Amino acid sequence: MRSARILDSLLSRMIRIRVLGKSPIGAYLRVNSWLWNHLPRSLTTLRVIRSYGIILHGLARLQAIRRQSFGTFFFRNRPELELIRRLSDQKAKSSALNISVLGCSIGAEVYSILWTIRSARPDLKVIMHAVDISKEALEFAQKGVYSLRTTEFHDVSIFERMSEEEMLKIFVKEADHLKIQPWIKEGIIWHLGDAGRPEIVNVLGPQDIVVANRFLCHMDPPDADRCLRNIARLVKPSGYLFVSGIDLDIRTKVARDLGWEPLRDLMEDIHEGDSCLRGHWPCGYTGLEPFNKRRHDWNIRYASVFQCPSC
Repeated sequence: MRSARILDSLLSRMIRIRVLGKSPIGAYLRVNSWLWNHLPRSLTTLRVIRSYGIILHGLARLQAIRRQSFGTFFFRNRPELELIRRLSDQKAKSSALNISVLGCSIGAEVYSILWTIRSARPDLKVIMHAVDISKEALEFAQKGVYSLRTTEFHDVSIFERMSEEEMLKIFVKEADHLKIQPWIKEGIIWHLGDAGRPEIVNVLGPQDIVVANRFLCHMDPPDADRCLRNIARLVKPSGYLFVSGIDLDIRTKVARDLGWEPLRDLMEDIHEGDSCLRGHWPCGYTGLEPFNKRRHDWNIRYASVFQCPSC
């Protein structure tokens, strides 16, 4: 803890440096980003290089102007979807499964999850709540129609992680658009709302699974901490919370404070499964540091999925 405070103090001082009235940190990070991307992987895994990466990432987080993004993919993190399938398989035959996707953006994650569950367990009654703070993104998601061309919300890469066979199963093609199959869209409840507001719990009710991925990283750390604690109130006792794309120090602290149990199943695969977040480390504020079993706290720090206390 003392070393972490010393590092934070050092980084804060570096951020305040000015040359001709401007901070050189942005240029410094751009140069280092280029260098890092051209280093052999064998070097980036060395302890001294990884430690330097942690310093770079600390600078990136401090100097960043944070803003929400709608960029995403279908099947963005396959190990994550596989774990959702395994958890849904624990439900009794013909039972109900309550699941919420917070920060649902333009719907790719919602539809990927529903296709995964309904393909494996068609007997389940899946009650899906999809929540986003953007009215425009929510309306786009609700339509479930995706252009093969670029749009203001996505480019063609939104499909790049899917096979042709999967696309045929999930979409109906209409001219230059792909439309989500009706059986996948069925029963989704769309909400315009803020996951950080206390009333979200009354609106959605207790959930078996809550997915809060890849939007908390765009908040300032104190706001992300408060929002995550509020989100945790949605999860039923012994329910599951998926939360990736967040500052790892914040997630670790909240998990410890609230007594969450990290799931070991597919832990490393899920952590490494989002190449976008991994690719932004260490010089982008959304970057995800590499899985490191040398850390004494690795089993909670790198967990993206937690089971909440039973009472």
